[in-house]
Amino acid sequence: MESFSEIREAMRALCADFPNEYWRELEKTNAYPDDFIKVMIENGFLSCLIPEEYGGSGLGLQEAGVILEELSRSGGHPGACHAQMYTMGTILRHGNEEQKQTYLPKIASGELRLQAFGVTEPNAGTDTTSIQTFARRDGDDYVVNGRKVFISRAEHSDLMLLLARTTPKDECQKKSQGMSVFLVDMREVLGKGMELQPIDMMMNHHCTEVFFDDMRIPASTLIGEEGKGFKYILDSMNAERILIAYECIGDAKFFIDRAKDYANERVIFGRPIGQNQGVQFPIARNYTQMRAAEVMVETAAQKFDAGESCGEDANIAKLLASEASWAAGDTCLQTHGGFGFAKEFDIERKLRETRLYQVAPISTNLILSYVSEHVLGLPRSF
Repeated sequence: MESFSEIREAMRALCADFPNEYWRELEKTNAYPDDFIKVMIENGFLSCLIPEEYGGSGLGLQEAGVILEELSRSGGHPGACHAQMYTMGTILRHGNEEQKQTYLPKIASGELRLQAFGVTEPNAGTDTTSIQTFARRDGDDYVVNGRKVFISRAEHSDLMLLLARTTPKDECQKKSQGMSVFLVDMREVLGKGMELQPIDMMMNHHCTEVFFDDMRIPASTLIGEEGKGFKYILDSMNAERILIAYECIGDAKFFIDRAKDYANERVIFGRPIGQNQGVQFPIARNYTQMRAAEVMVETAAQKFDAGESCGEDANIAKLLASEASWAAGDTCLQTHGGFGFAKEFDIERKLRETRLYQVAPISTNLILSYVSEHVLGLPRSF
């Protein structure tokens, strides 16, 4: 088990310049953390997965995960920047050399932002093979029509990794066939076939609904082969689940740190509340849950970096970490009592942020369904 101490120390130093007050103020106006993103780019953290020959650091998913974990533990919100990391799997493994040369150096330098992942649709949800957004080949272009929903950071991104059908589902032998991935330059199509509509959310996640109306994009934006997109985005999906799990580990550590410190400092009836087993035992249990999840998360990341099959590990890691972070948040809130609901303590903000991860990027029930069918060999439930 590697500690990546240098990366952790560097991230802690960076995050110290962006304390909880910074994130709290952003929430008041739903503002995007541009200053923070700029510093992350300058320090090479957002380009960590991009190979050195394209201007990045050439690190692995484990290092990327540690970056996001420390950001979460500091009280920051990785949702503002994590997509640039998990979308790299699709581009690096399936993009052609021209696409890599064109985009990766500019993404690494910060000239371009890749923060939008266009998969989820209102009538499909996590049933990805049932998406209806369609890209029709027309000469040297594709013409795209359809709609995406809950697409985070689209208003703050230059590029979008878009999944669309190129063959109707009922014409495919397998429902996972007939989908293709495109790297869309949003600067070229916004207002010209693409429209964004912000969605007001319970956390500062900059979500939008995206509408495509005869959006015309060059055929050169196609990643890999037409019709094989679902297989390609599995790299991004597994990476996303693992990185989200790292964030949840960071959230859990944030809550555990806050709970134990407060339990040691808060004196009621002449003694620290942490002296009471009714207070200390839940915090201790949260720690054991977090540590168990942490081992699973690291295992999944190691397999991803080694190019090994990691679907089972990525799903389990995300499930365990998201549940550990939520449990730790609940305990932290309970430990603080009424103060836990006060915005100045940042507990309620972090609790809202971490709750998302039992729903997205894949719900807990779908993970259990995956394990039931693909790991345990039980009958498919849907």
